[in-house]
Amino acid sequence: MATLTALKALLVFLVAIAPAPFLVKSEDTNKVFSPCLDTTVQVSDGFTFAIAFSSRTSFFFNSSLQLSPCDRRLALTGQNSQISVFRPKVDEISLLTINTSSFYPENYGGYMVAFAGRKYAARSLPAFVANNTYSVTSFTLVLEFKKGRLQNLYWKRDGCAKCSGNSNFVCLNNQDCAIRTSLCKSNGGSVDCSLGIQLAFSGTDKHFSALNSWYEVENLRQYSLYGLYSNLRNSLTSQYSKIF
Repeated sequence: MATLTALKALLVFLVAIAPAPFLVKSEDTNKVFSPCLDTTVQVSDGFTFAIAFSSRTSFFFNSSLQLSPCDRRLALTGQNSQISVFRPKVDEISLLTINTSSFYPENYGGYMVAFAGRKYAARSLPAFVANNTYSVTSFTLVLEFKKGRLQNLYWKRDGCAKCSGNSNFVCLNNQDCAIRTSLCKSNGGSVDCSLGIQLAFSGTDKHFSALNSWYEVENLRQYSLYGLYSNLRNSLTSQYSKIF
């Protein structure tokens, strides 16, 4: 746990949307709250995972093997790193946001990795967030489970479909819509470049029930999923509503 305890937690806001039109109260049976411990979950449990921010190379051991940030061999505590911890409900579509008014990803290596677990450690590939030239503010993260145990976390890209033809954005590597960092409020611009992550689930829980929120996200991609979060004020969603 040394890797995690030495890192500062960021201000995190979690807004969840229930996947069904009727809310059913259910007990959270998952008593594991550390992102560096193993657990199995069922639908509506809370599930703790984290996102680490650092340079791309810092997530690799001996420059070749990508390890979980929970692995002490990475020694992230001795590097310029930050961490955010989240606990969404299993199989609910969620929007995770990180307020960048006091946190600048470009100052912490510019890449992020989502992760959870120890013996059954899972981690995403490093995703570019920001440097002094470009900032990516919108991501979709899918958590894939098998029999209730996390197997994989992966970033789902849409190939810049949302920013095609918009001069305010640049398509990076044919997969990410980026805005020029100079336009962000943190650099004197007018755009709130707070990081937003759509979260969804796939696979099965520990009772073999299918996790369907990812398929709901896929069906909604033809519309604007951000429209579902219209009640969020002063967030990235309101300023991009006309763009997306």
